[in-house]
Amino acid sequence: MDGQATVFIDGEAGTTGLGIRQRLDALPVTVRSIAPEQRKDAGARRAMMESVDLVVLCLPDAASREAAAMAAEIAAAGGRAPRLLDASTAFRVDPDWVYGFPEMRAGCAAQVAGAARVSNPGCYPTGAIGLLRPLVEAGLLAPDTPLTINAVSGYSGGGRAMIEAHEQEGGPAFLLYGLGLEHKHLPEITRYAGLTRAPVFVPSVGHFPQGMIVSVPLHLDMLAVPATGGDLRAVLADFYAGSDRISVAEAMPDLSAETLAGTDLMELRVHANESRRQAVLTARLDNLGKGASGAAIQNIALMLGLAAPAPRAG
Repeated sequence: MDGQATVFIDGEAGTTGLGIRQRLDALPVTVRSIAPEQRKDAGARRAMMESVDLVVLCLPDAASREAAAMAAEIAAAGGRAPRLLDASTAFRVDPDWVYGFPEMRAGCAAQVAGAARVSNPGCYPTGAIGLLRPLVEAGLLAPDTPLTINAVSGYSGGGRAMIEAHEQEGGPAFLLYGLGLEHKHLPEITRYAGLTRAPVFVPSVGHFPQGMIVSVPLHLDMLAVPATGGDLRAVLADFYAGSDRISVAEAMPDLSAETLAGTDLMELRVHANESRRQAVLTARLDNLGKGASGAAIQNIALMLGLAAPAPRAG
């Protein structure tokens, strides 16, 4: 790419947008912004889209669809349409968009690099897919296995209203939600983990700002082939060998969800009790790091042909 690439964050005032804006300082790009009073001006946004190389959509789902349609209209009219990276859930299972989890399978980073439209993964799915997909691909976990996924996130993942509730009013110490069992991340988890049966997904929020643990309990006798906790760990370690962002760590007697806050890292573990033939898989990450803004920077670097910055390691 000739010259310095230009980037526009549509929705830069939101939590994810602010995080991406701060992290873009690590890349040799020029960030362009619209004046606050023009952020909802369709004409101003269209003109900005036509002037940049990449647009990062940090918008609600409906607004992201409108923005993507605007970019398509620019292209159809023969204009200079930008490449798109969407941080919402609007396009995560859309076959016309590339799912931006570079470590998810061989060749995925190259797909992101060449794509015109990339959907940034969700925070919970990053942990769940990171744990489950390697085991499904290795044949240890059958795609139709009945699974339960439990997860707890810092309140920053809930948006401005939840952040204000926790920081101004105290907020609940712990909150289970999504108990209608139709969480918006379920299609994404099911598809990219390689599952044919949707898992039971139980998300929760704790009274801490950043950090996340995704956990999957397993009866080892439910595996597709006989295996131990060590076998599961070996598959994960082999799958992510060489990754500078995802590591497979030793089991621990307890885990704090906040440990990786402020980083772009994710730690995977297998906690097994062989005598009981039970295990718990855990993924620990920052819901605003590898689970959001950190992943976006990784994808932006790939899309613009830039060297990815070293991950924030705390």
